[in-house]
Amino acid sequence: MHRLVDICLRYRFLVVALTLLLVAAGVMALRELTIDAVPDITPVQVQILTRSPALGPVEVEQYVTFPIEAAMTGLPGVKQIRSISRYGISAVTVTFEDNVSLYLARQLAAERLSVAAENIPPAFGRPQLGPMTTGLSEVYMFTVEGDGYSPMELRTILDWEIAFRLRSVPGVVEVNTWGGLAKQYQVVVDPAKLVAYGIPLREVFEALERNNANVGSGYVEHNQEQYIIRGEALASSISDLESVVIATRSDGVPVYVRNVGEVREGGMLRIGAATENGRGEAVIGMALMLAGENASRVVERVKDKLQEIQTSLPPGVRIVPYYDRANFVTRVLGTVRNNLAEGGLLVVVVLLLLLGNLRAGLIVAAAIPLSMLFAFIGMVGTGISGNLMSLGAIDFGLIVDGSVVVIENIARHLHAGRNPRHPSRFEAVREASREVMRPVVFAVGIITLVYVPILTLRGIEGKMFRPMAFTVIFALLASLILAVTLMPVLASFFLREEHEREPWLMRRLRAAYEPALNWAMDHARKVVAISLILFLASLLVFFFMGAEFIPRLDEGDIAIQAWRLPSISLQESIQSSLQIERVLRRFPEVKTVVSRTGSPEIATDVMGIELSDIFVILKPRSEWKTAASKEELVVKMNEALQKEVPGVGLSYTQPIEMRFNELIAGVRSDVAVKVFGNDLDVLRQKGEEIARVLGGVRGAADVRVEQVAGLPMIRIPIDRARLARYGMNAADVLDAIEATRVGKVVGTVFEGQRRFDLIVRMPDSVLASPEALANLALRNASGQIIPLAQVADVRLDTGPAQVSRENVQRRLVVECNVRGRDLGGFVVDAQKKIGQAVSLPPGYYVDWGGQFVQLQEARARLAVVVPLTLLVIFLLLYTAFGSVRPALLIFLNVPMAATGGVFALALRGMPFSISAGVGFIAVSGVAVMNGVVLLSHIVSLRQEGLSPVEATVRGALEKMRAMILAPLVAGLGFVPMAISTSLGAEVQRPLATVVIGGLVTSTLLTLLVLPTIYRWFEEKGAEVEI
Repeated sequence: MHRLVDICLRYRFLVVALTLLLVAAGVMALRELTIDAVPDITPVQVQILTRSPALGPVEVEQYVTFPIEAAMTGLPGVKQIRSISRYGISAVTVTFEDNVSLYLARQLAAERLSVAAENIPPAFGRPQLGPMTTGLSEVYMFTVEGDGYSPMELRTILDWEIAFRLRSVPGVVEVNTWGGLAKQYQVVVDPAKLVAYGIPLREVFEALERNNANVGSGYVEHNQEQYIIRGEALASSISDLESVVIATRSDGVPVYVRNVGEVREGGMLRIGAATENGRGEAVIGMALMLAGENASRVVERVKDKLQEIQTSLPPGVRIVPYYDRANFVTRVLGTVRNNLAEGGLLVVVVLLLLLGNLRAGLIVAAAIPLSMLFAFIGMVGTGISGNLMSLGAIDFGLIVDGSVVVIENIARHLHAGRNPRHPSRFEAVREASREVMRPVVFAVGIITLVYVPILTLRGIEGKMFRPMAFTVIFALLASLILAVTLMPVLASFFLREEHEREPWLMRRLRAAYEPALNWAMDHARKVVAISLILFLASLLVFFFMGAEFIPRLDEGDIAIQAWRLPSISLQESIQSSLQIERVLRRFPEVKTVVSRTGSPEIATDVMGIELSDIFVILKPRSEWKTAASKEELVVKMNEALQKEVPGVGLSYTQPIEMRFNELIAGVRSDVAVKVFGNDLDVLRQKGEEIARVLGGVRGAADVRVEQVAGLPMIRIPIDRARLARYGMNAADVLDAIEATRVGKVVGTVFEGQRRFDLIVRMPDSVLASPEALANLALRNASGQIIPLAQVADVRLDTGPAQVSRENVQRRLVVECNVRGRDLGGFVVDAQKKIGQAVSLPPGYYVDWGGQFVQLQEARARLAVVVPLTLLVIFLLLYTAFGSVRPALLIFLNVPMAATGGVFALALRGMPFSISAGVGFIAVSGVAVMNGVVLLSHIVSLRQEGLSPVEATVRGALEKMRAMILAPLVAGLGFVPMAISTSLGAEVQRPLATVVIGGLVTSTLLTLLVLPTIYRWFEEKGAEVEI
């Protein structure tokens, strides 16, 4: 260490030049740094989607979902398989271990998907991988509006003018759509005319398929030129389709399509819709970002592309954004930037006040930007994004601690004047730097290494806090390098050798400290007893303290989930959403309300038409009038909606939070009670029992039982015996049933680059009632007219609305959010009451999901990580001092730091969270730093021949400024985070609170208790060396 100081001082200009080169590299890294609001905590997942319009939920589960689950079960690294089977659609989500890359996971799933497809009948759909997205992929949402344009025209513009071009934007993996009507070319046949002409429905299908195609026949050479041979019969207009010949009558007159029905442009049967601001239906587009991309840059590219697209849209058509992730990113990073700037300013001011030297203060302050620039290099190199967690937990006071100790010691030596040990200013700098170099390296090294166990965290907490730990480690390593190399060099350039009077504040603090130290040393037993009582009291407080996973991050907007009876029609769901929007729009805090009902075109979020996601975009907090907080606003909104929109269940969350909860646990709430079993009726019954109990637990809100039953349907089982009697086959009947509503796809119609399905269907009058459907006329091979009721039973029935599975077992979820109390305490009470009140039959069991499970997993990991951290600290202390006793002596700072952290949380009414747990780990490293520096100096004085009492008192007084300065700047760096109320500060607040509280108690211990106990050791002959 001493030689390193000598080399740096000898080659001072080289050190400065190398520093400038690293600064340039840091600036370049900053420009390349990926920026987002929060870390992406989505597990490694692959979604497999299959559309099966012919199947109900149970059939989808049996014929589609199960083969896919079976194929995926044996994949390496699979952690969990979840699935949802609803009418016409299957969604299987395969979650992998974190050590499996997303690209490898998709490759493995794609390989097995071909096996699964072989076991799924072709008529039941082809499974496809969902887009490569995460919980942070929904970055930009907009509506397409235009006066005088129909919903189908707006949807066509969105699909073929906007979404088509938006997919070409780098970083955009998909554009999802809701609302409007997807255009089709429909041949609406009249069953009576088919009967009159004696034409079976299948002949209509075949005629349209045969008469809508092009063929090629190679080429022919003519006059030394080559001519391509092409036959063209693709239909490109309604008139082309109307002119298709279906059959020829016996008199030679052709029967055209127009003779048996109407050809028109129509809308595809909808499984979802969108509404806006209570005005009516809307057409919505959503840009999905490719996993791992830079959200801010992708959003900027999307905006630029949309501006370009806007200029080419038809007159009057407008693209109106309503959700922009970049706004959230800007606001959250604004909070981080303000906290860091305010913390840095406080640090610089305190340095100037306590060092009493402008040049010394500025030299130390220079370590802040330099360390951050070096940290950016590490972040870019390891692929860490700049976000609330990775940047928000950096404490500038912590970064300058090593530099503070070095510059303070240099300044003290220079102000003491020349002596024989260092006759020149240069020698004074050299000797002062060498004196503290070893303890500084060990102290900052300890602070750095206590973050290493955080890197062992896995799962959600690992994704949140490992980037933070890496960033802090990079910054601390940079600060350590600067402290041992650049700080002595800058001091040799700019600090002067002159006697300066100690600052007034330090004189006051010294005057108060010396008698306090003497009293503590004279009343050692009382001091130790007080410390022990405080520690035991903190354990008691901690035992009764609530717990939560992480504090809820305020995203600034609200997401409301609305659910209704599964039997509700799409039109009634739309009207219900519009009613909700009108109520919400009356609140002056609301800027825009947009609802999404049912599933989108790409069903990454599988919802029935009874479910709606309502996005409430809020105005800036300065414009609020009805409520002072978001929680109060949610309560008032809920009261108004419950009063004016009865019969609708509502649950309140936030856009990103909702998506994260769904992707992580398959639910959208804080707590999920999962009931596993085979019988859907039993699952529903037990779920309702659990919901009643759960609703009675204090703090329960938005309790909801997953809708698994109550889907009305018209079932048409075919009687094969009667079919045989009439000489018919099942395909003829099924074709007719399919054509009654959804239609039979028989080809494609091209309009330039656009392509639209060509379908054959029957008029709506056929489905006016079950009786009308029963009278649907069918024709057998002999030309006899047979009503549908003669070969099949047409009856009303009720069946499952949804079948949910997890790890190849059926399950039902009871969801709820928690308000007004901590998550851990709520779940403990809920588990106790449910266990007492609900009994499950054999083969059925309950499991818990949601954020509570994440809290339990994180606690289990912290139970390993925290002892490991303490062991690392002790081993480093033992290495530094070469003896157990001084290592144990300094180690006492750790429980004292924890004591202050617990009391600080309790005073602010905060529960224990993973953020607070990381704060305890961080403060444990800071707490031992002062002990190392102080004890090293005392031992050095003992080696000079001073008595234990003299060495202790003199060492403590000489190092008092450093002992106060280091934790003070570290604590002040966290003050803005601790008191901030800006967007995103919720996650930082517990961590900062723990660190500040812990530094207060650990500093008092270092200044008073540590010297007292050290004197005990020394008087017993336990002298230590360093």
